[in-house]
Amino acid sequence: MLRLSSSSLRRRFPLQSFSSHSLSFNEDPPFSLLQNPPNPKITPKQIPQNAPHIPVNSDLPFHFRYSYSESDPSANPISFREPPRFSPFGPGRLDRKWTGTCAPVEDAGSERAKWEEDKIRVLGDALTHEEVDLLVENYRHSDCNRQINIGKDGVTHNMLDDIHNHWRRAEAVRIKCLGLPTLDMDNDKSGGKVIYRHLNILLLYRGRHYDSKNRPLVPLMLWKPRAPIYPKLVKNVAEGLTFEETKEFRNRGLNSSPLMKLTRNGVYLNVVQKVRDAFQTEEVVRLDCTHVGTSDCKRIGVKLRDLVPCIPILFKDEQIILWRGKERPQ
Repeated sequence: MLRLSSSSLRRRFPLQSFSSHSLSFNEDPPFSLLQNPPNPKITPKQIPQNAPHIPVNSDLPFHFRYSYSESDPSANPISFREPPRFSPFGPGRLDRKWTGTCAPVEDAGSERAKWEEDKIRVLGDALTHEEVDLLVENYRHSDCNRQINIGKDGVTHNMLDDIHNHWRRAEAVRIKCLGLPTLDMDNDKSGGKVIYRHLNILLLYRGRHYDSKNRPLVPLMLWKPRAPIYPKLVKNVAEGLTFEETKEFRNRGLNSSPLMKLTRNGVYLNVVQKVRDAFQTEEVVRLDCTHVGTSDCKRIGVKLRDLVPCIPILFKDEQIILWRGKERPQ
């Protein structure tokens, strides 16, 4: 049997080469130790130069609400579904106190006068017919990429910031309304001017002297606040009637032919005028809102109550029964 001495083993397998090979990190043999990665240098977060200071102080002269299409902002809720101390603008991010329904402005009179002056200055001279026709031709088509869609929530607070973002790169914005907001389309808080109106399509012009760097500061809502609880819309006995008279008007309305049929997310531009005309000869009017939805039916009833005006006396099976009241609306 062949025996190898220690000297021969050293010559055949040198320890230096074996150790250098085993400790080399150029190769990654199985079960080798990994090098510890270097600790990354933590740099302080840089704050943008145009970042607003906290809390934000806005000069807009109106109360901040989630939706500005509410019929009666002065209506007081009887309860809240979430504590009013939780502001949807975030804790400490706004210098106005959230009341559960809005963030009121303190001195609305002076702020309103200043805002109106700035609006007149930004709009500048009136547009000529040629300029209006050019803007309408550029932005009225359905393939316009400067468009904002308004749904059943109406003009929301964050939409004001979206309008100003579009005005940074375009002179006008195309606004398309569907459903409930088409009942009242004269609600503008952006500071622009409506230069075109056709059915449910609006074109909102920014003004000749608009400067995106000096635009009004609109603090954003971080979440949608839950709607508060308001008093019951339809009472068991309508105001000014007895129980028997209320029941009679309800039955008469359910058995009458509908004045018109409303569709889901439709255009309701002529609903208010048709209801007013019908009240000249009828005491009770029925609107057929099949497939519109129970929630939207009640919203439509609240809008008509304030715009016509009238008294809703029944919401049943997506049917709206309206009573003109003791006195005929003018």
